[in-house]
Amino acid sequence: MLPYINAPFSYVAGNLGASVDELKLITSFLLSYPFAGVLKRIPDSKPYQKNVFIIAVSVFYLVGLFDLWSGVRTLLISSVGAYAIAAFIEGPFMPWIGFIFLMGHLSVNHIYRQFINAPDKVDITGAQMVLIMKLTAFCWNVHDGRLPQKDLSDFQKERALPQLPSILDYAAYVLFFPSLFAGPAFDYVEYRRWIETTMFEVPPGMDPSKMPPTRKKRKIPRSGTPAAWKAAAGIFWILAFLKFSTWYNNDLVLGTQYMRYGFLRRVWILEMLGFTARLKYYGVWALTEGSCILSGIGYKGVDPKTGKVQWNRLQNVNPWGIESAQNSRAYLENWNMNTNNWLRNYMYLRVTPKGRKPGFRASLATFVTRYTSLGRPLKLIVFEDFRRHVRPFFLTPDGKTGTPYKRYYDILSYFATQTAFCFTTAPFVLLTMPNSLLVWARVYFYCLIGVAASMAFFASSAKPWLIKELAKRNNSGLQRTLSQESLQEPMHGLPNDPGQEFDEILKEVREEVEARRRKGITRSETVPEGTELKAGTEKKLGKRL
Repeated sequence: MLPYINAPFSYVAGNLGASVDELKLITSFLLSYPFAGVLKRIPDSKPYQKNVFIIAVSVFYLVGLFDLWSGVRTLLISSVGAYAIAAFIEGPFMPWIGFIFLMGHLSVNHIYRQFINAPDKVDITGAQMVLIMKLTAFCWNVHDGRLPQKDLSDFQKERALPQLPSILDYAAYVLFFPSLFAGPAFDYVEYRRWIETTMFEVPPGMDPSKMPPTRKKRKIPRSGTPAAWKAAAGIFWILAFLKFSTWYNNDLVLGTQYMRYGFLRRVWILEMLGFTARLKYYGVWALTEGSCILSGIGYKGVDPKTGKVQWNRLQNVNPWGIESAQNSRAYLENWNMNTNNWLRNYMYLRVTPKGRKPGFRASLATFVTRYTSLGRPLKLIVFEDFRRHVRPFFLTPDGKTGTPYKRYYDILSYFATQTAFCFTTAPFVLLTMPNSLLVWARVYFYCLIGVAASMAFFASSAKPWLIKELAKRNNSGLQRTLSQESLQEPMHGLPNDPGQEFDEILKEVREEVEARRRKGITRSETVPEGTELKAGTEKKLGKRL
């Protein structure tokens, strides 16, 4: 750590009541803007200078600002390990070996973090989680580069790496300072296209005069204005978080005063606690996205319809989409959007054999990867049941236009979605199981009871009755609606119809049991026991036991 660098942070932290490390983290996000401005002005013809500058700034953050020497070691272990696995291991299991290595390393650090129990201290696990998405994707990209083109999807062809990058390019990709601590994550091909400036070339068939303006001989378009707007939005969200956190915090819901309010007031406070926690993420992700935009890597091309430059390549959150969400899909697809893409492209679709539709194995792998609690899949099942079997009653038979009563369904679904997610996400704010259970008990476990009641309702004869009535009312309209829903991409790697996935699990288990019964296979035939096991062992060893 640089000498005396803590002094101004300690002084400000004492006045604001914040921790020193939290102020340092926000400062690093703000410092990334002038650093990104310098990075953008390094000549495009000297990419090695850009790489060295990126590494130097990240080392300053890790060591000069935070004194995270152990963090440097952690990032080094993960990045060197992933590069070595990609370089020296071939075959279909290489990406999975890399995944297990990286996730195992992260799990060890998370357990250590739990033992320390210092949430106000910045450690390296945040940066490590971002890095894991980048490195697991890197392993898959290298693997794809070794496969025939005909075996790859369009997405995989675009990201495939036939050759390993140089150590300098790889190190700068790993330590890209605008997204070092909080993301967003991106694939190596995107970094290479940025560092080589091929990202900014005129697309085929586009009029060059419609390309965004640049300065001097730089190929990176002007990005100061969109970056400034993102910075302003980030600062606004951070200030809002600081204000709201004085009103809605953990001490309020855990204290005795909370129980003096009525049930609806307690639910409202729980909702506002979740909203306050989200404000912090809105601010952090807006700040980091803004510095990425200023560096140029946030460039997504020119909209062919409007002719406007798009800077949302690395957008990670859509606050309005979340706060106005009327269903689980809208909520999840607007939150942690880059993680959504990573889970879909490097987990959900990767565990599916070629030529087959993703099934419950893909969903299970995604659940485990995301450390998803049981409550979320069950909640998604209920939401999808309502959407498929109740919502169509409020639409015209073709499923395209709402009836006059559709607004009431929208209002109810909005409140159901928001109150369900504030209940489900409470443990991520409260951090400990005892505190989470206490707060849940104080609102009478309303979400769990609602999910259980809804599942019981749809498991009864009510569901077939609804299907029958909808078929009678809509004729073929319902089928078209369901077909359109099936075309939607899975959210956060989760399936469009979780209930169907669980039905598939049961179906496969039944088929396996039936197949074994037809073959006459019994437990005693597949797993020898007692004297039979002893005799077999003696035969293998060639001596008596």
